[in-house]
Amino acid sequence: MKFQKLLQFICALILVSSTGIYASDLGHANGKLLIMGGGDKQFDQKVAKIFMKLVGKPDALIVYIPTAAPGNHFGKNWSPLKNFKKLTGATNVVILHTRDRKIANSKQFVKPLTKAKAVVIYGGRQWRLADAYLHTLVQKELYNLLKRGGVIAGGSAGASIMGSFLVRGDTKNNTIMIGDHQEGFGFLRNTAIDQHLLYRNRQFDLVKVIEKHPKLLGIGIDRNTGILVSGNKFKVFAGNYVAIYDYTHTLIHGGKFYFLAPGDIFNLKTRSPFRPSDPNYFKRKIVPKCWSMNC
Repeated sequence: MKFQKLLQFICALILVSSTGIYASDLGHANGKLLIMGGGDKQFDQKVAKIFMKLVGKPDALIVYIPTAAPGNHFGKNWSPLKNFKKLTGATNVVILHTRDRKIANSKQFVKPLTKAKAVVIYGGRQWRLADAYLHTLVQKELYNLLKRGGVIAGGSAGASIMGSFLVRGDTKNNTIMIGDHQEGFGFLRNTAIDQHLLYRNRQFDLVKVIEKHPKLLGIGIDRNTGILVSGNKFKVFAGNYVAIYDYTHTLIHGGKFYFLAPGDIFNLKTRSPFRPSDPNYFKRKIVPKCWSMNC
């Protein structure tokens, strides 16, 4: 009995360590994350311009990961890839895809990642990404890419997988917020990231996740909207809103989330928002008051 409890305790420590659930809210010192809420084409002209500015040169090696999508036919004529190349002007794009974890854990398979300047993670179902790449050399090399100053971009499922806690990761359907897959890649530590927020009327869905895991920061990103994470901060770009779910702060009228608009900046370390056009805006709206009466 004692051994069983000890084993459960060790497993819990491993889960916390691997997901970063109780780690500091920090980005990456060198790398950049371009996290998008999704859309019909994932990339539009505005996002493509931001992405290529980060990449630097059109001939820089870009790895494109379509694994969240169904099927296995992702050749050079696959329409999302063709659209990506057309919008960005990128000339050196390599598809990386497998559903076999043994292959994902081989040095030969991850070789493009060791040389890439950027990675794009396409949308679909995020559990497919977890099944294929979680705790493999692919995940390790994605971290290494960020360490050497690379860029990882992802929309929809490619956005959610970047958090440490994986929402909508259930294999049954995408309406289950806390499902049979709960661990993301953890590129943005201590977070749960949702997407298609207002477009699919999902603005209240992250509340139950943060109530159950109050140390997480919830980030909900609307369709055709994104955040650019650099170091300990991110900036909202494109057309719509990003919602913040922070158990330790609430709106003055008791609301459990608040919105950031394009141009707003969020400090991940202090969990404080800033609106350049009105520096006192959030000070008037948000108070340090936790959601629960037991805090």
